[in-house]
Amino acid sequence: MRFASDNASGAAPEVLAAVVAANAGHERSYGADAAMARVTSLVRDLFEAPEAAVHLVATGTAANALAIATHCPPWGAVFCHAHAHVAEDECNAPEFYSGAKLVLVPGEHGKITPATLDATLARIGTGGVHGVQRGMLTLTNVTEAGTVYTPAEIATLTGLAKQHDLPCHLDGARFANALVATGATPAEMTWRAGIDVLSLGGTKNGCLGVEAVVLFDPAKSWELELRRKRGGHLFSKHRFLSAQMEAWLQGDLWLRLATQANAMGQRLAQGLQARDVTVPNSPANMMFPEWSPGTHDRLEAAGAVYYRMPAPEGRERARLVTSWSTTEADVDRFLALF
Repeated sequence: MRFASDNASGAAPEVLAAVVAANAGHERSYGADAAMARVTSLVRDLFEAPEAAVHLVATGTAANALAIATHCPPWGAVFCHAHAHVAEDECNAPEFYSGAKLVLVPGEHGKITPATLDATLARIGTGGVHGVQRGMLTLTNVTEAGTVYTPAEIATLTGLAKQHDLPCHLDGARFANALVATGATPAEMTWRAGIDVLSLGGTKNGCLGVEAVVLFDPAKSWELELRRKRGGHLFSKHRFLSAQMEAWLQGDLWLRLATQANAMGQRLAQGLQARDVTVPNSPANMMFPEWSPGTHDRLEAAGAVYYRMPAPEGRERARLVTSWSTTEADVDRFLALF
């Protein structure tokens, strides 16, 4: 009954086997390994983007920060949701690497709306040389509230940004979960919807620790390479990153793992709702249910592990996250406590 985070799950057996296999013999370093070339081909095929550039790092924070730094000047504003991961959970890494300023955009349920973005874009960048300039837009899918943007919603927001010639980034730490939840293709969720650069997350979905920065404009590739090296995120034994990403993408393993996580998330959400627990819209694998006081203590005494969240007076709220390794038995044992 461990629902604290999909970060807490182990690595998929296929990924572990690929790392062990990569350990044999010698291989070129710093991203020149043969597996990296195959990873680039896989990503280009999956995203229907034959010129996309792909760069691997070990953490989502590095992927987001380097992607933002490569697309936003230090005098620019990075427009993001008020509760985005880049704003609340990355210790100012995006600002550190880019020198830019995060500008928080409000929106219910973790999602920026066209109205809130339009109003913020109109307010920022009008002060001439004395004020911060418009820099770029970053969205998160799955959002930090467990909700999901559709490709059409992304396209509407990027369309507003591009009226000001702003590049657009997608934080896809749970990108595979968003694809499964919407039925979209990788291309539909990204470049066809106006996304210029993607942080493609593997760590939360069955990898040991690897994320890909996918640049749909290859003209930015060399700059990102330099920033990755200068920032200390270029692995010398890069083949161990490549091996994870290759195994994860091959044969649609990444989507099968996300499908399991989402299916268990929906089983959990529906089971809680059947027990009169309030569960906001949570189409993927993360939810924030509310229940009556005293429930936390009872669940935790029975061995349940999750995060307590701030709640309205007289209520309790939790964050529950299912992973690729969550089973029906895990979910049903938790539900039996209600």
